[in-house]
Amino acid sequence: MLVFFMIFLCISIAAILVKFIIGETVWEKLLSLNLISVKTILLICSYAIYKQNSMSLDIGLIYGMIGFLTVIIIARFVLKGGLQK
Repeated sequence: MLVFFMIFLCISIAAILVKFIIGETVWEKLLSLNLISVKTILLICSYAIYKQNSMSLDIGLIYGMIGFLTVIIIARFVLKGGLQK
């Protein structure tokens, strides 16, 4: 059952990646990037449960912190005008 969930997550990450590529606005791309980050964290945690490896949970936690900070930094950059200054 967990394997099917991980396969579903991979398919959903691929679909969101397509939305990221064809997204028209910066905010759509930023939202897609955030969704990919969250689903990747879910995938890492699911894999950790599947393999019964607690170190993978730590990797998922670190990846979550980095993804959160990345989205905040990019959003601030875009709100301040980005490269148009």
